[in-house]
Amino acid sequence: MNMEIKRCPHPESTADIPVLLDREGVEWLPMNAHNWADRFPYKPMVRFRMAHCGDAVLLHFHVEERCIRALAERNNGKTWEDSCCELFFQPEGEDIYYNIECNCTGSLLIGCGKERPHREHAPEEILEAVGRWSSLGSGILPLQEGHFQWELALLLPVTTFFRSTFKCFNGQHARCNLYKCGDHLSSPHYLSWQPVDTPSPDFHQPRFFGECHFE
Repeated sequence: MNMEIKRCPHPESTADIPVLLDREGVEWLPMNAHNWADRFPYKPMVRFRMAHCGDAVLLHFHVEERCIRALAERNNGKTWEDSCCELFFQPEGEDIYYNIECNCTGSLLIGCGKERPHREHAPEEILEAVGRWSSLGSGILPLQEGHFQWELALLLPVTTFFRSTFKCFNGQHARCNLYKCGDHLSSPHYLSWQPVDTPSPDFHQPRFFGECHFE
């Protein structure tokens, strides 16, 4: 499946991304590949949309789920154990890919490498340059049960892709997948935009990435 990524004006702030994408008519896409459903039957409602402004990717998630948690308070912490949204991204012509993982209150992990082992984490200055906004605010959030709706917006400058040489997203081609997980929630789950066909949960699978084209 292909994704066409529209060019939009630069937002004034990361918190403005949802309104900007509404105004520019950027459509939502469902994240409904329910991977490993026999072992992890719970399926939250997740959708996302993505645009770019030349020098940055604009990413917006909307999540409805019955459990939230955000205990990874440091950058490059164990965000995947929390209620977490992720973008895995492989620039055209490169054998490396990036895993960008953000929990529901904005704690961020960025890794880079050719495969799952031996990932290189982004340095602090790269992480701090990423804009983050969550409708849940920031900081620690203990495990909570109920019915929750929350949104997450990320502004990913081109420097996020710290081992690549491209300077602009205009006209770029890439491969990617997007995920929602929560390994240590009371209802763990593993959703993705493109299906992942492996025996057990593993998002580090570039062969299952979809194509994306930047306007």
